[in-house]
Amino acid sequence: MEHGERQITIIDENGNEQLCEVLFTFDADDFNKSYVLYFPVGAEEDDNEEIEIHASAFTPGEDGEDGELQPIETDEEWEMIEEMLNTFLEEEEE
Repeated sequence: MEHGERQITIIDENGNEQLCEVLFTFDADDFNKSYVLYFPVGAEEDDNEEIEIHASAFTPGEDGEDGELQPIETDEEWEMIEEMLNTFLEEEEE
């Protein structure tokens, strides 16, 4: 995937493809990584009217090819991602 894409295809551990909508991407200098937050297209809201949002680190592809997603590895990364998501959601509400 690349910065600015609006949809990505995720392949799960069983080899199933899932089309996902990109919420936003950002770079984190502290971890020297890029991140993407996304949710499955057609996802249903839960009882609290919320949709489960997923996050991954990613390495942009060379020459416009698909990039590679990696799992989030540390609690520090998760805390930073949650902070970025909360800021994004607050700005969306305004």
